[in-house]
Amino acid sequence: MSDKPLKGKTLFITGASRGIGLAIGKRAAQDGANIVIAAKSKRKHPKLPGTIFTAAEEIEQAGGKALPLVVDVRSEESVEAGVAAAVEEFGGIDILVNNASAIYLSPTEATPMKRYDLMHQVNIRGTFLCSKICTPHLKKSDNPHILNISPPLNMEERWFAPHVAYTMAKFGMSMCVLGMAGEYRSHGFGVNALWPRTAIATSAVKNLLGGDEAISQSRKPEIMADAAHWIFSQKASETNGNFFIDDEVLEKAGVTDFDQYAITPGKPLMPDFFV
Repeated sequence: MSDKPLKGKTLFITGASRGIGLAIGKRAAQDGANIVIAAKSKRKHPKLPGTIFTAAEEIEQAGGKALPLVVDVRSEESVEAGVAAAVEEFGGIDILVNNASAIYLSPTEATPMKRYDLMHQVNIRGTFLCSKICTPHLKKSDNPHILNISPPLNMEERWFAPHVAYTMAKFGMSMCVLGMAGEYRSHGFGVNALWPRTAIATSAVKNLLGGDEAISQSRKPEIMADAAHWIFSQKASETNGNFFIDDEVLEKAGVTDFDQYAITPGKPLMPDFFV
């Protein structure tokens, strides 16, 4: 296998202005990939780092080509325009990463319906919509991958009871994997999910799960990026329908030192939901 298997490949990554999406883009950029940053952050947010433009700078510095696009995954017109711009710029799409996600961890009576709607519009509908619009272009790729940043379908009460609305929205993304892996198998697609075993140091973890203390018990987004890179490096038709966990993927890839990914090496890690 080439030491830069993603050289010249085009990745369409939703929610890539920060966090896991940006890390996946930067890792692919090290191979010389083209990265479409499809996200909403045009201007700096008071609580969130990064915009599509700062992300594009980081992608270019890492060795890739970047196309920053304002894309709202809730809007069919916005996604269609973004995909058309990506294809015009880079000639096609090889990999779709459905990373954009909304989170609101609340019991049923405390869930405002606008939050319920946002999670379902971004997580499930956005994933389905981006997959639908990208698929005709993926069919032309010689190694087409769809990767959803979503959990294994562990249908256990404990994962639903504390936050039914959020769990439904994330599991909806995983149900897209289950269905589309079968639907596009004959086209040679690799449709998979990837989920972290531990909390990942992102704005969502800092803002929702306990601030700096939660971050100190997390791993860096690079663990997800390295795992995604390994998945994309595989033959898509032979890597399909999997619900991957980040450290299990990297064990397959021969990684033995996981301390390199810890924010605080040696400190106990906070497990993520659904694992």
